[in-house]
Amino acid sequence: MSDKLFVVGAGLMGSGIAQVAATAGWSVTLRDVTDDALSRGVGSIEGSLKRFVFKGTLTEEDRDAALGRISTTLDLEAAAEADVVVEAVFEQLEVKHEVFRVLDAICRPSAVLATNTSAIPITKIAAATKRPESVVGVHFFSPVPVMRLVELVRGHATSDETLRTARAFAEGLGKTCIVVNRDVAGFVTTRLLSALAMEAIRLCESGVATAEDIDTACKLGFGHAMGPLATLDLTGTDILLNATKNIYSECADPKFYPPELLSRMVDAGKLGRKSGRGFFDYAD
Repeated sequence: MSDKLFVVGAGLMGSGIAQVAATAGWSVTLRDVTDDALSRGVGSIEGSLKRFVFKGTLTEEDRDAALGRISTTLDLEAAAEADVVVEAVFEQLEVKHEVFRVLDAICRPSAVLATNTSAIPITKIAAATKRPESVVGVHFFSPVPVMRLVELVRGHATSDETLRTARAFAEGLGKTCIVVNRDVAGFVTTRLLSALAMEAIRLCESGVATAEDIDTACKLGFGHAMGPLATLDLTGTDILLNATKNIYSECADPKFYPPELLSRMVDAGKLGRKSGRGFFDYAD
């Protein structure tokens, strides 16, 4: 495999993917629609790498080398030379279709077109292209430099070769992969998280228990490293709201229907850690 990666979207997930790939030796181009977004993405990478150096898990030389492998662009057509493209834009099918239509027209025939979606069926995203066999879900977890799991998702037409290339890419970044063979909305991990989180929100919303006690029950009773509501805050309440809406729209299973509390929190800007407040307060 060659080593040119193009990441579409310089947000939390896109910048994290760019960081781990550059650290692993890939030449990375990070793309977003504004210079400010790119600056924030690169700043996030610099801050994350600084913390790894401080902890002693990365040398200053390796940090500098990783940063040197990352370039930025506003031009989506710069993906033309990439071997692997990872899309990490907003969780809305129309937005992803717009990206994949352009990628389909400009990327080399051998390129793998990956999406980091956490809930939208890969087959629906691949429908925007004339090469659905080259489209695959490569779902990283936040924070990408720390979380070891990658969920590989086959669309209806994803080829074995595409899946093998995606696995080699993810494992080369030090990740452990699971494979989702049936392209259901939410795949494995988001369905599990959404079902647990929606019920946790309902218990909190109806006054059965506090957010703190619900999370404590999951940590001490089930051995979870983090409770579902703290996990939701880490992921972003807006992110999971969109994800669970996508799942519900596909299967109409009421356990995935977002409670009113979640919708109101997003409306109020209580997005979790990134806004300083969600189910818990992160002001400090």
